[in-house]
Amino acid sequence: MAATATNKINTMILRFFLMTTTFTILLSCCSATVYKVGDADGWTAKDDVYYSWAEGKEFHVGDSLVFEYDRSSNDVTQVSGALEYQFCDSSSPKAVYITGHDTVTLTEPGFYYFISSNHVQCESGQRLDILVVHDPSRPIPPPPPSKTLPFGKTYKVGGDDLKGWSVPEESDFYYKWSEEKQFLVGDKLLFEYSEEANDDVLEISGDLEFKYCDPTSPVSVHKTGHDLVTLTKPGVHYFISSKTGHCEAGLKLRVVVGSRPNVPKLSPLDRLARWLRAFRPHHHH
Repeated sequence: MAATATNKINTMILRFFLMTTTFTILLSCCSATVYKVGDADGWTAKDDVYYSWAEGKEFHVGDSLVFEYDRSSNDVTQVSGALEYQFCDSSSPKAVYITGHDTVTLTEPGFYYFISSNHVQCESGQRLDILVVHDPSRPIPPPPPSKTLPFGKTYKVGGDDLKGWSVPEESDFYYKWSEEKQFLVGDKLLFEYSEEANDDVLEISGDLEFKYCDPTSPVSVHKTGHDLVTLTKPGVHYFISSKTGHCEAGLKLRVVVGSRPNVPKLSPLDRLARWLRAFRPHHHH
């Protein structure tokens, strides 16, 4: 009996050791990488240093970038698109970091663009663009908690007068159409256009891409001819046509989306009590 008990204990210890070793190996092979941007140079104005630094590296979801710099004269500004990056335009940033020791975690795949908001320093080379990819050997991060969007209105883009999404007679038609409306999170945009038009709808991320009709880095592409786009977050949303000459002729839409006020939800008992109070007799003095 004693020998049997000893064998069981030894087996449990061996299993625990194997599990611990396996977990350690998996953790070491799948852990995220932390990169100090620019290595010893840090985050500063040096021509082409960040292009050379990023070249040959493969950035994955979950990795982090550490920006070190003198906070008294510098910052890290994350911008939306390639044109903001190219022209050192920090007027509508996605995020701004100012601590002097900023850690930015790469939470999703795609292109990331970082510049200094000091235009001279950015032009001198203080900017970084990287492509972030998923590593199949790493577990995919869990999706963010789902949010139930409020029921909103559906707007047919352009209304019925222009037959929806098509090149307008006046180049500012869609600007005027959107300016007179108040869009809220949960509302939907319906883009309708005929198959003969061979058109599409590109959602893009930045103001400069919108201004110059640049379709090279879209957030999403729609081309069914009956595209329903839900406005899921507050802020400015941009839509253009990628067809040659259409956007330049005015087939582009900019909408400003506001947040909905938080309305407290009533429980069924609260709703019943409120309904009963409506029938309570009023006493007149």
